Amino acid sequence: MNRLWKVWGALCFLALCAALPVQLRAQTSGDANGPDTSEEVRPTPRFPDGRVNLDAVPGEKGFWNVMRGRLIGTQPPGLPTNLELDQVPFQDWARDLYEYRQSRNGLDDPHARCAPAGALRFFTVPNGMNIVQQPELNRIFFISGQNRDWRRIAMESGRRHPPEDEIVPSYFGDSIGWWEGGTLVVDTVGFNERFWMIRGGLPHTRFLHVTERFTRVDYDTLKYEVTIDDKGAYTEEWSGGWHIPWQTVNYDNSPGGEIHEYFCADNERDSVHLEAG
Repeated sequence: MNRLWKVWGALCFLALCAALPVQLRAQTSGDANGPDTSEEVRPTPRFPDGRVNLDAVPGEKGFWNVMRGRLIGTQPPGLPTNLELDQVPFQDWARDLYEYRQSRNGLDDPHARCAPAGALRFFTVPNGMNIVQQPELNRIFFISGQNRDWRRIAMESGRRHPPEDEIVPSYFGDSIGWWEGGTLVVDTVGFNERFWMIRGGLPHTRFLHVTERFTRVDYDTLKYEVTIDDKGAYTEEWSGGWHIPWQTVNYDNSPGGEIHEYFCADNERDSVHLEAG
């Protein structure tokens, strides 16, 4: 009997040793609630001058799969610092409007009727996104396969937003960017009120001011963080974010990894048939 216990103990010890490296790798790689670290993590790609490359490396294809953004709640791909719904600092009217939109199950979503995906909604739509960096022209483009929407980030040193009374409100606003180490920071103002800030119907007003941070934490993961400052809809500024995965195959799993072209016909006739669910 003693011998059996010794054999059993030895087997348990060997099993624990075999599992330990996997556990340690999971604990020391990436953020909590972040990307799957069960496989080898590739390092963040960089250009020859050391600047972070936010898109495909030369000779390869791929895109950022931006369909799963989660601003509220800490379940993946949401960040562990995200607020829960009852912590969002709504003004009373904004909370009431959000709850009404939720009760309608998205039936009133302007994006379903071909309106552009403004503000952070841009990073939650189907058909992929690429990031084009043009340092020689002091600009960066975010290009979406959804309606071929694009955002231009001005990168000139010392650039300022136009005065509030000179900005023409738009879906994507006026964006100024700069680098803080390996993180791209983008400051945007000048939004209109003709879109939902993010899927689900969080309200915003013309006072919306967002500060976004893009960090490619490894080859396959883009960490997106956003601070929302809107004195018209919230009692104080608040933040959230999520992880965006890099994808090297098409949505049908065929090789290629390119964003898909999709157009939503303006004033299309089938929107009257939209149903909740």
